[in-house]
Amino acid sequence: MRIGIVILPEYRWPAAARLWRAAEEYGFDHAWTYDHIGWRSLADKPWFDAVATLTAAATVTERIRLGTLVASPNFRHPVSFARCLLALDDISGGRFTLGLGAGGISGYDNEVTGGAQLTPRQRVDRFGEFVELTDALLTQERVDFAGAYYTAVGAHSAPGCVQRPRLPFVVAANGPRAMRLAARYGQGWVTTGARGEDLAGWWRTVAQRVEQFDEALSAQGRGPAQVARHLSVDAAPVYSLSSLDAFQDALGRATELGFTDIAVHWPRPDGPYAGSESVLEQVAEVIPHRGT
Repeated sequence: MRIGIVILPEYRWPAAARLWRAAEEYGFDHAWTYDHIGWRSLADKPWFDAVATLTAAATVTERIRLGTLVASPNFRHPVSFARCLLALDDISGGRFTLGLGAGGISGYDNEVTGGAQLTPRQRVDRFGEFVELTDALLTQERVDFAGAYYTAVGAHSAPGCVQRPRLPFVVAANGPRAMRLAARYGQGWVTTGARGEDLAGWWRTVAQRVEQFDEALSAQGRGPAQVARHLSVDAAPVYSLSSLDAFQDALGRATELGFTDIAVHWPRPDGPYAGSESVLEQVAEVIPHRGT
């Protein structure tokens, strides 16, 4: 099991740099940040761009993988975003993973840009184009694309990714159509399960998602071992770093369901993911330290 941590892009860099360095020193395998213009109850609070944050994080770390959890079509265009991704892959020395998802039906990202209100079907249609075009831009020398949502005319990809044939995709998917995209394009799949009335109910939804993803993989002719399985354990009703016991319970349950990776969130003083860094330190003592 590989263990990752999410650091929200809300801190000025002198404070944020300490967290990214510490994530590596604690022994986490990967560290992520949200790719939003603003997020939920924190939309009126300090918030920084994910690409710039991860670029800076790459310069103060050496081993840990870095990624978006997750980038979405709500305000990204594949042609311009591909250039950002090439830079991140290059500056990190091939340590960057692109987590990408369909984007919320509503929310600040969509509202602040005056984006169209898409139906759930339209949202997944757009996501399909987003993934397909981003894949092409990172693997082909020249791309022409004409879709319902995106267009590319003679888009170039030089110099290409450090990681070959391209940097890895971890595709967020909870529904059948998005799971088909994850099964086709993903080197990894990430799920948040579904809303449950209690912790046990949430874990049941996660188990259901695993079964559905197995079916999607089989339909693509890919075996279960060919795609990494990520679980955002803090989508559960109980924050994973509320205690060491809570973390170990989440880790054990995810392992039993066949997940290869989990992600927890750095404790915040209040609001979402409120907790204590002392628990994070306890967790760091029990996770494997794989070294460089």
